[in-house]
Amino acid sequence: MMKKILLLVFVLISSVSYSQELRLLRGAITENIIVNDSLKETYSLYLPTNFEVTRSWPIVFVMDLEGKGNAAISILMNAAQEEGYVLASSNNTNDSLSISENVLIANRMFNSVYNTIPTAKNRTYSAGFGSGAMFASILPMIAREIKGVISIGAPVGNLEILNSKQSFQFIGLVNRSDYNFSEMYNTKRILNKLKIPNELLVFDGDRNLPEKETIAKAFRMLTLNSMAKGHLQRNDNFITTSYNEFLEDVNANVSNQKPLLATYQMSDMEKIFHPLMNLDSLKTLQKTLKRSSMFRQANRNQNSYFLKESFTKEDYGYFLEEDIISYNYANLGWWKYQMDELNKLKKSANIFEHQMSSRLRGYINALISDNIDYMGTNENTDWKALNLLYMIKTITAPSEYEGYLKVISTSSKMEEYGTALFYLEELLKTGYTDKQALYSIEHTSLFKIMPEFNDLVEKYLKGARYEVIEQ
Repeated sequence: MMKKILLLVFVLISSVSYSQELRLLRGAITENIIVNDSLKETYSLYLPTNFEVTRSWPIVFVMDLEGKGNAAISILMNAAQEEGYVLASSNNTNDSLSISENVLIANRMFNSVYNTIPTAKNRTYSAGFGSGAMFASILPMIAREIKGVISIGAPVGNLEILNSKQSFQFIGLVNRSDYNFSEMYNTKRILNKLKIPNELLVFDGDRNLPEKETIAKAFRMLTLNSMAKGHLQRNDNFITTSYNEFLEDVNANVSNQKPLLATYQMSDMEKIFHPLMNLDSLKTLQKTLKRSSMFRQANRNQNSYFLKESFTKEDYGYFLEEDIISYNYANLGWWKYQMDELNKLKKSANIFEHQMSSRLRGYINALISDNIDYMGTNENTDWKALNLLYMIKTITAPSEYEGYLKVISTSSKMEEYGTALFYLEELLKTGYTDKQALYSIEHTSLFKIMPEFNDLVEKYLKGARYEVIEQ
């Protein structure tokens, strides 16, 4: 277990006439640091084990729109430790707030951190996951001190506000099975046209979150770019070692019959190392690989499945909208068929089919969630349409309990107890065991005292709260 060393730092925040003594941890996360005395805003801070106040440090502000700064930092801290970066994340930014409100909260955190620890000029960055990443990607247009973005699983938040004169480094990290992969792949082309420096670290795996090694590579790219721009003293040994490590990954993907991943990596290497060293051998390797039958076949397959995926997305969007407008409960069978087809593709030995199935399932679930959020915020909620969305969600994400619970709640509100009873049993069939939550579902005051409700609870969980009356 990493030893936690206490570091005492005297802080003067934003030239306000007060001071506080902070106990900051090295090699661990210091939680709930107060931004200033007049606000209840707090943030979390991670310092590497070798942190010293006698030198300036690069910092990554991790944006999380659920207000969970500690959790956001914990995913990046091992890579930050390895590459020598400080991390900070607000506990108050939230997707329920406007962009301007979140920007003000982030800016107050920036100022607090700048006055707490010595930060390196021109080495301030933002990062995030999903919606937090999209927010992080617009910050360089608003806060000029942000020189780069690490975006995990999300494209640029708003392409329209990008300005090539106010450039920054964008590093995307995405799993090929992530539904945002194709959009991030296309975003890369747009950024290239705008001449905005960018890299796209593409990886495979069962989890959409990257491994520590991939995150560390993103930090390493920021460091190498700082050397190329003269913001950090050049270190030839560091450059050569980094190049060789990146090249090892390229060769491993070629050996594992993953030529597309290898070409993505070589494209990134060319951008990162071009200002730092001669790349003739890399360019030769890249040309050779792109001429190979292995690469050409893989590239044709990927483009073919991208096209098929785009058509399927259009179908999903069209039928979902039509079903909502017409309350087409009869079309639930069509959605079940679509998910069965995706399950077949998921089991395919063809990696492109396998990955496309994951992307399409992620896409439809995100589309459904967006529609649920939109309807849920309307003053005059269309409960019938909302209930249909929750029903579809139980088909597209059958292992997630929320959809079933919402159908039970909404159906009970509309006094459709037969529907509520059906979805209660479907929920219990999944292995759901939280009896207390069942008896706490909103709008079920009458439903949960019905014999049928308690019969099902007794059948699957035993010990129904209300007495089961024999008929």
